Amino acid sequence: MPPKRQLVAVIDDDHSVRTALDRQICAAGYRSHAFSSAEDFLKVAALCGAACVVCDIHLGGMSGLELALHPAITSMNLPVVLISGSCDPVVEEPARVIAAAFLRKPIPAGKLLEAIIDMVGPPISDED
Repeated sequence: MPPKRQLVAVIDDDHSVRTALDRQICAAGYRSHAFSSAEDFLKVAALCGAACVVCDIHLGGMSGLELALHPAITSMNLPVVLISGSCDPVVEEPARVIAAAFLRKPIPAGKLLEAIIDMVGPPISDED
């Protein structure tokens, strides 16, 4: 049985951003599963087999920073890429320390893929 392609969990409460990130990640050869909230992701985090998480900092409920520090995430040693469209240094500085990577929206395609490759390696094709 060939290895499964790495799964990237995408969490963003903006449907269009979530869809764009999901498509970009899949086009690069990874599997992706999108969530509209950190809480929705945490309900299935242990079961979904994510290799890493790409998460917006500013969400409607639990923030991306709170998710990155959540015991479920830290116990799984799950790397998190935090993303944000705002330029708030009060949030940006902790994000740079807490997350495996911090990227500001709009995210250049190459930058997101570089961060994912740094965390989980290049995508594994179904033929490998």
